[in-house]
Amino acid sequence: MKLQDELPVDHRLSQVYRFTAGLGGVFLVVFGILGLTGTHPGIFDTEGKEVFGLSSNGALSVLSLVAGGVLIIGAIIGGNFASNLNMIMGLLFILAGFVGLMVLDSSANRLAFQISNVIFSFVFGFAVVTFGMYGRVSSHLPHDNPYWRKRHEKPDELPSGPPTFVKVLRPGPPRPTGH
Repeated sequence: MKLQDELPVDHRLSQVYRFTAGLGGVFLVVFGILGLTGTHPGIFDTEGKEVFGLSSNGALSVLSLVAGGVLIIGAIIGGNFASNLNMIMGLLFILAGFVGLMVLDSSANRLAFQISNVIFSFVFGFAVVTFGMYGRVSSHLPHDNPYWRKRHEKPDELPSGPPTFVKVLRPGPPRPTGH
């Protein structure tokens, strides 16, 4: 499967999802910049300062800058690259939410996560994954969608037997070959 041929390029919602992920990247960049300015906690301080209701320290601010920049670059490039990147970044945010939940209220909390950061990571991650999956997964993909074609590239074997049993085993409109 060639990934560059997979997304419906001309659908208007693909642009909405692409730019929404880019706006999420802008939010992360602003969060990272504000986390590094003013009264600056240590790089790995477990008691971070509050920015937009989220806790931040130097390491989380730098990671936010990097993640936001990556999402912005993906939104600029667009296409399948943005789709794949959004799925990867969304999964990383969901994973970060689970890790943050595990180290909450412990000395291993090197990114100064609080419960608000965990909730943000889950919500943001699921949103970005959804943006990346647009046009790839659905129970009602059109037959000209590359993902539908990839899943159905092998012709289904027709059942054999009397026509009555064939109709029971394979209901639906008749095939051009008579089955």
